[in-house]
Amino acid sequence: MAYIADYIFDLALAELDTATATLYICSQEPTSYAGASSTYKLGTKTGLSIGAPADRTPSGRKVTVASFTDGVVDSSGTATHWAITKSGTTLMATGALASSQAVVAGNSFSLAAFDIGIPDAA
Repeated sequence: MAYIADYIFDLALAELDTATATLYICSQEPTSYAGASSTYKLGTKTGLSIGAPADRTPSGRKVTVASFTDGVVDSSGTATHWAITKSGTTLMATGALASSQAVVAGNSFSLAAFDIGIPDAA
């Protein structure tokens, strides 16, 4: 069975907090920084609060992105995914929203807390 120590996962997950600049809500799941920050971008949130790495169920490690209510909607549309980027250069993580949201430019958006995790090696 393969093994990777928790602290290796923790280093990767901690990078989400220390290097992250922006969370975007997107009209579809982006596969690049440009997709997240331009092509599919509907809204922007800076100043994320991401917790310390912790155990993930059923295995692995995770961090929790804290809920917020002050995201800014840049374009009208239906948001289906979130994307977290590093300082204007790198797409670090993406995921589906718990439920899609219709958003209108000029309004704010909110997201409930959610986890980003890495499963243990198989």
